Amino acid sequence: MKNYEELKSIAKSLRINIIKMLEKSQSGHPGGSLSACEILTALYFKEMNIDPKNPHWEDRDRFVLSKGHGAPVLYAALAERGYFPKEELNSLRKINSMLQGHPDMKGTPGVDMTTGSLGQGLSAAGGMALAGKIDKKDYRVYALVGDGEVQEGIIWEAAMSAAHYKLDNLTVFMDHNGLQIDGKNEDVMNIEPIDEKFKAFGWHVIKIDGHNFEEIFAALEEAKNTKGKPTMIIASTVKGKGVSFMENQAGWHGKAPSSEQAQQALEELGGVKND
Repeated sequence: MKNYEELKSIAKSLRINIIKMLEKSQSGHPGGSLSACEILTALYFKEMNIDPKNPHWEDRDRFVLSKGHGAPVLYAALAERGYFPKEELNSLRKINSMLQGHPDMKGTPGVDMTTGSLGQGLSAAGGMALAGKIDKKDYRVYALVGDGEVQEGIIWEAAMSAAHYKLDNLTVFMDHNGLQIDGKNEDVMNIEPIDEKFKAFGWHVIKIDGHNFEEIFAALEEAKNTKGKPTMIIASTVKGKGVSFMENQAGWHGKAPSSEQAQQALEELGGVKND
């Protein structure tokens, strides 16, 4: 078993910065940002072939945050990786800031696709993967979708297309935390059995604990060794992970913490509050 202490420390830093930027902006989506920290840490700090000094490098691996409202975790990862100064995180959702409420590829270094309209990111990622095949490039494309997002019809059109074109250079994580803005997925629009549905659409499917680095990297390795099919990694996660009063609470889907709540969250995460 490998030692992932450094990556665990990075994931903790992402959570701390998510809380800080949301408290400062008094706007944003903490729940689904906190649930995805290990996934983005694994991708940006070990798995993906990228260069922060050259964000438009033609042969880089690509990442698409299809659930664009989870932008805080992407911004925290990009800042931690060196795409822009961490001080920029304080400008989240401010007028003229490079860090808007949803990712903007024209405004933020390191963002490969503008997202926010749910469901569209998977189509974009599929297009990037298909372009890589046509151009005979070796880069891989990664995407993160929300489990509530897969209620969107366009997700299934993209799933059908990716399988049809045998996009084995496409690996998608599903942040399967079981909650969306209106409550439990099963109450709003049941998506189960989600693994069998993607298998029926021609995908290779892997189910993991989305907070366990050992399982995340084993799944990524399996995806790279899977030929002729795109891979869906269904990652079981906890919405609001790491902050006791946010965990498994749908109400924290899109609500920023107060100063007092941020203080408690940072104490739990081992961080220090901004002045």
